[in-house]
Amino acid sequence: MGALFDRAASRGHATAVHLDRPFDIAPDAGIEHDVPALAELVRAASGWWWAAGARPGSRVAILKDDHWDIDLLACAAVRTGAVPAKLSGALPAETASALLKRLEPDVLVTSPRLIERAAEEGVDLASFARTTVSTGPAPGSVHLDELRGSTAAPPHRRGDDEPLVITHTSGTTGVPKLVVHSTRSIITNLARFESLPTPVVGIRKDDVLATASSYAHGRTFCWTAVAVSTAPREIVVLTGQDPDQVDPVLRQHPPTVVEALPAAFVRLKPLTTRLANPFHRTRLFISTYDAVHPPTVRAFLKASGRKRPLWLDGFGQTETGPLTFRLHHRGSVQRRRSATHPAGRPIPVKTRLKLVDPGTFQPVRPGEPGLLLARTRALCLDYLGESERFAAKKVGNWWNTGDLGIRGRDGSVHLVDREVDCAPEGSCVATEDTLEERIPRATECVLLARADQPPLPVVITGDGELSEHTWRHACHGLPAMSAPVVLRWEDVPRTGTGKVRRLELLDRLTGNAETYGTGRWT
Repeated sequence: MGALFDRAASRGHATAVHLDRPFDIAPDAGIEHDVPALAELVRAASGWWWAAGARPGSRVAILKDDHWDIDLLACAAVRTGAVPAKLSGALPAETASALLKRLEPDVLVTSPRLIERAAEEGVDLASFARTTVSTGPAPGSVHLDELRGSTAAPPHRRGDDEPLVITHTSGTTGVPKLVVHSTRSIITNLARFESLPTPVVGIRKDDVLATASSYAHGRTFCWTAVAVSTAPREIVVLTGQDPDQVDPVLRQHPPTVVEALPAAFVRLKPLTTRLANPFHRTRLFISTYDAVHPPTVRAFLKASGRKRPLWLDGFGQTETGPLTFRLHHRGSVQRRRSATHPAGRPIPVKTRLKLVDPGTFQPVRPGEPGLLLARTRALCLDYLGESERFAAKKVGNWWNTGDLGIRGRDGSVHLVDREVDCAPEGSCVATEDTLEERIPRATECVLLARADQPPLPVVITGDGELSEHTWRHACHGLPAMSAPVVLRWEDVPRTGTGKVRRLELLDRLTGNAETYGTGRWT
């Protein structure tokens, strides 16, 4: 990964890269880039890392405002032989400090805004690393401009099974876990597999590939390897999710492939109903990280002007990468109520899944709910600083995902819920599917399971309002629920990938974060 952009440039890859705003680490370079320019930026950044004290085997932390330059900095750190740790700038200061204590980085790259915000919360970010580099003037840090012009570090090779990159889990149920991946796990077994010229879902040379993601997540490190090596005609990088700001960028560069966070798809959904919607050329939509509900999938597939557009839905974890896949077409997402949320089939050749009883760990029959175990060569190396927690989630050669599911007789997997989020009756995620079908005004519906009371539904609308008549119609025939709480998008605590922090939201609304599930495998 340290020489990824160099190799692409030497092979003559002519991909044009369009940004919705300039890189924070190169604010004067504008929003239009090519592969040689990005290769030069990565080489320059490796010099910054080296000048700041990064050396082979050291850890460097990247905690900055969300942009693809997080991955460029990670590639530059890899080039020096250091192990980059990508941390979301959306983390609360207390959580970020817990992760930085665990990391003990030699170098930290951050931004003035995050340093100031952390200071307001009583946290001194500069205290966690021997050298703190800031993208702008900030107390206790070295201004990035002071390091510009440093000699680039030569590429440093490491073993395939040595730590390559550290990312963190979403943290929906508490402090995130620091996930250590190797070259073999995240590049050989994920990125290279994904880079194959697979019919329909593979990236083509004439594609315009757009992404709206959380660039601190491990997915974008893998995505970067795929996007740069497959050399599509154009790459469009979106850092915002405001439809009015995103629309002009997408109209100027209409994408043929769109990969986005589920939360980003939800936020960008209004664009699908505009006259000249920017998705008229899109042949493939790709969703990762979290469940996407049918109304959202249907809206984007309808917006495409292609004859047979597809939606690739992946279920997986930071620790494992994708485990299952499912292709949706217009006819497969028609309105219907399901008792579970379809996750698709295990990825051929790469993944094996089985469902077991949570108490005995004995296999359950098809059609019966069980705890989902996975077997994949893409499993990460460890949780940094929490090896015992990592070992506790391994069952022989199997990985305990902590998800409850049902296996169909055709081999497909249907998700019930995260074990920690499960309810005594029915599936929360399937109920959310149905509620979003029945409440068109809802931006999102969240069902919070509780220890000894009916689940609490949270309906998120644009104005924070919902009529009693609409709710009565929506909940008809569904498992028993409490009266709904209606909120606006900005009122809901979220992770950097847009997932709802369910325990925090439950505690805010009820003063009690106890759930029906045990949470043993979070």
